[in-house]
Amino acid sequence: MKTLFLLRHMKSSWDDDSVPDHERPLSARGERALATMADYFRHRKGGTPRPDLILCSTAVRTRATLAGLLTLWREPPPLCVDRVFYMASAPALADRLRALPDPTATVLLIGHNPGLEELALSLAGAEEDPALRTRVMEKYPTGGLARLDFTLDRWADLAAGKGHLSEFATPRGVARD
Repeated sequence: MKTLFLLRHMKSSWDDDSVPDHERPLSARGERALATMADYFRHRKGGTPRPDLILCSTAVRTRATLAGLLTLWREPPPLCVDRVFYMASAPALADRLRALPDPTATVLLIGHNPGLEELALSLAGAEEDPALRTRVMEKYPTGGLARLDFTLDRWADLAAGKGHLSEFATPRGVARD
């Protein structure tokens, strides 16, 4: 069994147009959303999953999102912060996941759209809960978190339609609940 959490970074600041995209920090709204999503992780049904590995883009906003979540675990999970995840396409992300070592069962990937949304939709099976799939298709907002479960022994076998989209949470949706 493999589990993949896909977390889009929290809302970034556009206050200074001269800041390159890669260097944009979180906005005040993004900081609030981060607190909301960290609280969601902490209190979600089934408890706080401790990933075997966290993959994260090198963008400032993704690293800030990561930093806000690391407090959830007494001992931080192993991390791979790599520029390859910055604005990566869904096929590039899937290739990177296929290269993961097999003992790694649960992965949290913190990245960007449109790659994360496209990856979630491509990996999800066709027989998914239509309402959940529609929510992902309609909008995968900043701070959006999708969970996909796979009945795979090896990440190398990751393929389109092989996952089960079992969860999709957003800061706005979590704040309303």
